[in-house]
Amino acid sequence: MNKSTGKKRLFEIVEIGNMSDTISRGFDYLMVIAILLNVIAMYLETFEAMQKYNTILVVVEVVTVTIFIVEYILRIYTAEYLYPEVPRGKAIVKFMLSFEGLIELLTIIPAFFLSGFAAFRILRVARILRLFRVNNYMDSFNVIASVLIEKKNQILSSLFIVLTLMLASSLCMYSVEHEAQPEYFKNAFSGIWWSMSTLLTIGYGDISPVTTLGRAMAIVISFLGVGAVAIPTGIISAGFVEQYTQAQHSKIMLDDVHLHTLEVGIDSAWIGRTAADLLEKENVVLIVARRGDVTIVPNSTYRIEQDDELVIYHTDRLLIQ
Repeated sequence: MNKSTGKKRLFEIVEIGNMSDTISRGFDYLMVIAILLNVIAMYLETFEAMQKYNTILVVVEVVTVTIFIVEYILRIYTAEYLYPEVPRGKAIVKFMLSFEGLIELLTIIPAFFLSGFAAFRILRVARILRLFRVNNYMDSFNVIASVLIEKKNQILSSLFIVLTLMLASSLCMYSVEHEAQPEYFKNAFSGIWWSMSTLLTIGYGDISPVTTLGRAMAIVISFLGVGAVAIPTGIISAGFVEQYTQAQHSKIMLDDVHLHTLEVGIDSAWIGRTAADLLEKENVVLIVARRGDVTIVPNSTYRIEQDDELVIYHTDRLLIQ
């Protein structure tokens, strides 16, 4: 095995997460266990009763952080296979500045500042960001991520509506309750806590209107809150229904003569490329992908991995790969 082949194999183990590759899948499970152990240790060390086990917790911290550091170095070393469309130097920088790369870096740095200035100790909280990386090893999370990405504009719009209602209700409640309860409604911003608990249907009850007009307004605002909170929930639910419908439709379209199926081999030039990149440079539309036992309806950011089974449509000619 030459250096290039060995390096590519290392990339497949560290990055790909192929279900049919025992070593690669084993590495994925190792990383998930390391992440969970590290976060559990972080929580346990805050309990006084666990101080007698401090040595064990420190060992868990050191071992898991060492695993994270080694993984981060290996990902930098093999970054050229993750971004094959750019030179090696740019591929490394692109990985380090990517969301995944920044998360990995932010979860490693705090381990070197476990004591000292308060600002450094606060960085320990960033270790919880490692939980985001569990998503990298769970293919089923891709469906959730796809729905959130595709519906992000609608979700942001609904959240803006909730925020607007919250500010408006806070100002209205201040106007009618300030004189009756100046200790609670000192200014317009003081009503934010009340409007948040009311609009989000939490209802702590520590602040409540006492005037007749204030209570009448609270009833109306509570009804508006139920509807406002239901908007993003409905959007996300509709997104999952669309994903399921598209997946079923894609399966039906498999008999179409214009569609082609292929399995991405170890030497395929498509490994690491996104669906948007294939459409732009190869005129290939990625219809549906199967990764292990999971069927995925790819969005533009879907990145192809080795052994993916793809259903594709070539826009100007039949494709044979």
